[in-house]
Amino acid sequence: MSKQRVIVVGNGMVGHKFIDNVINSDSADKYEILTFSEEPRLAYDRVKLSSYFSGSTVDDLMLTSEEHYQSAGVVYTLNDKVVDLDHDNKTVKLASGKVERYDKLVLATGSYPFVPPIPGKDQPHCLVYRTIEDLEAITASAQESKVGVVVGGGLLGLEAANALKNLGLETHVVEFAPRLMAVQLDEGGGNLLRRKVEALDVNVHTEKNTKNITAGEKHRYRMEFADGSYLETDMILFSAGIRPQDELARNCGIDVGERGGIIIDNYCRTSIEDIYAIGECALWDSKIFGLVAPGYQMAKVALSHIDGGPEEFTGADMSTKLKLLGVDVASVGDAHARTPGAQTYTYEDGVNEVYKRLIVSEDRKKLLGAVLVGDVEAYGTLQQMCVNSMDLPGSPEQLILPQSDGSASAAMGVDALPDTAQLCSCLDVTKGDIVNAVQGGCCNMGDIKSTTGASTGCGGCAALVKSVMDKELANLGVEVNNHICEHFEYSRAELADIIRVKKIESFDELLDSHGKGLGCDICKPAVGSILASYWNDYVLEEKHMGLQDTNDIYLGNMQKDGTYSIVPRVAGGEITPDKLIVLGEVAKEFNLYTKITGGQRIDLFGAQLHELPVIWKKLVDAGFETGHAYGKSVRTVKSCVGSTWCRYGVQDSVGMAIAIENRYKGLRSPHKLKFAVSGCTRECAEAQSKDIGVIATENGWNLYVCGNGGMRPRHADLFATDLDDETLVKYIDRVLMFYIRTADRLQRTSVWLENLEGGLDYLREVVIDDKLNIAQELENEMTSNIGKYQCEWKTTIENPEKLKRFRHFINSEETDANLAYVVEREQRRPANEQERKDQIPAMEITTN
Repeated sequence: MSKQRVIVVGNGMVGHKFIDNVINSDSADKYEILTFSEEPRLAYDRVKLSSYFSGSTVDDLMLTSEEHYQSAGVVYTLNDKVVDLDHDNKTVKLASGKVERYDKLVLATGSYPFVPPIPGKDQPHCLVYRTIEDLEAITASAQESKVGVVVGGGLLGLEAANALKNLGLETHVVEFAPRLMAVQLDEGGGNLLRRKVEALDVNVHTEKNTKNITAGEKHRYRMEFADGSYLETDMILFSAGIRPQDELARNCGIDVGERGGIIIDNYCRTSIEDIYAIGECALWDSKIFGLVAPGYQMAKVALSHIDGGPEEFTGADMSTKLKLLGVDVASVGDAHARTPGAQTYTYEDGVNEVYKRLIVSEDRKKLLGAVLVGDVEAYGTLQQMCVNSMDLPGSPEQLILPQSDGSASAAMGVDALPDTAQLCSCLDVTKGDIVNAVQGGCCNMGDIKSTTGASTGCGGCAALVKSVMDKELANLGVEVNNHICEHFEYSRAELADIIRVKKIESFDELLDSHGKGLGCDICKPAVGSILASYWNDYVLEEKHMGLQDTNDIYLGNMQKDGTYSIVPRVAGGEITPDKLIVLGEVAKEFNLYTKITGGQRIDLFGAQLHELPVIWKKLVDAGFETGHAYGKSVRTVKSCVGSTWCRYGVQDSVGMAIAIENRYKGLRSPHKLKFAVSGCTRECAEAQSKDIGVIATENGWNLYVCGNGGMRPRHADLFATDLDDETLVKYIDRVLMFYIRTADRLQRTSVWLENLEGGLDYLREVVIDDKLNIAQELENEMTSNIGKYQCEWKTTIENPEKLKRFRHFINSEETDANLAYVVEREQRRPANEQERKDQIPAMEITTN
């Protein structure tokens, strides 16, 4: 029996998915597959294009290979385009002149970037963001540019902005709409996203209609806007949306929509028999679906119909969860509350920059949509409730409100999901598929991904898929693993033991011996913290690069306007007049906002990146050291004046605070650590709200452990009483190193103690009674760590190579010219959005 010849026009993600479905189907032997791509390579992952600018190679992005297609019998042609089709004779003609016959034709021609019809748009360095060749052109242009502008503030636009930022350009986003991601986000969510993006030093310009692109005065081009304003730039990157690539269909008599798109029915059939359309070129119910997941569903449906199956395409969930420029954003269902009678619940936390909105039905029984910015932990729950039309709890607002004890918002147990619930929309994987995979022997996320494909698309379903997997494993009586991530099949505590026992000194060494893959944003900083806790290397050593977040990379806390704060160590809060004068002189010279912190230090705000080494040179020369305010490490040791001055003091609390701070300064740990020492039980230093609290008694010191302030305050527990100086320090050494050994990543001491089996009594047994016979080890590890202490800023300013990172642009010594301030209470602060708009010619104004 002869095979049916199926031609797939286009080898993007969706075209490849159709071919992959055929290859892996039971009826693969029935078909001969031919595919044509006008690009020079086979399918690659467009969803992860931006990773190209952070180290991924073209090979990393590839979804298949020529060898795989050859072994599966797929005939492919690259660098050639189908330019005509004769549906009467069932043939297609290529630009090369070649003609091929088909039995079934699948159009997977995708889309093309929309470039607004702006005069001057076709000049050099005016580019689009769509293909690998585009990425190469962008990289080349960046070598000759200092400023880049992205036209378009949607999903692709912000991805493109991230690319320019990674290339070291001063980055601007120009958006016609009044907010970013206008399709997915409501006004509140869009406003917060803008604030977060601007805090990352990306300039956002909304409600801007570009009318002309002309030669600039200071830069290559000037973008002239309809409101009379303008913006100068060296590169323009158009990412203003997509348009369906329907030219072939339109020219060959296939029905297309009024505004473009190849019209398809529920079986993905076009108006011409035996011709199908899938992906972004297809128009279903007057809708174009610009995400990969609906395209994958169409690929499944088209093959089903060709094969005589019953599958239908009836629309797709357009919910999205992603990280844009490091900002977590999610949108579910009817995010704009357009459903008649819709009711809304809104939660906004300006301090922690979190915005959440629920859209529910008029009777408040069904979830219609949601918007999440800054905290998207609830996405999996909300998306499933919306898609599966599940009943809401009696108080729907609890789904987005933090709990009174500081824990996460209320969540829906995975048991509530039906087996038909689609967890992975990219690859159409249901809860039942995951459950069946676990019952079939899958015990980790790697197995689940290999067997079902779940979480291998955009990755947004990973947390929910893992929850279902863990729950089913527990149901089967299998102990659920606590692996830190997919790259290490160990918990953080187990990794800490491996690093300590085997004396592993770099992430690459650990990955080679005990991990797999390349690592991720979870394991890299966690391992970096463990390495620092044991070996205390210089944080910017080459072997540790790539493990840190922005604050550690630049040895300073990034602020909302992209500047940094300077926090020198002031041990115990004691400072000499001479050092106070130096701080005042530095603050005055660099016009820094100055504030006394809650930890009895002085914080200087508003330093630009290039100013950090200059400022720290002056401070180091004056005897200051880094205060590690940027690290997961020991921050401060607060103290009262104690017996030195206070008539109630019974011990020298300042002296002890200084001794403790100087001992533990630079100690890296799973989370930040704060200490305090009070000179008497009046507790003026508030020691019982700290990770380590020390309170003087007539007979020595009382030691309190594992308290904290913040969002979830917890009083520290009394650990031991009436300790002498030596025993106090010995116990603190042991507690801290046992915490470093056994805590989870980013786990505060308070949560660690609450989760420690046996609790406070067990901790006393380990530390005081030496139940595990490790007390001397813990002390030795602490001694080794503190013996390697160095001021990271002193080391940095003495290293010319390291100083090269402290400039705004990789190819220029110019500084950031886009900062705007107002003067308030005789100090400058960052201008808010309205104040920035008011500062047309001037960059600094004064308010009363």
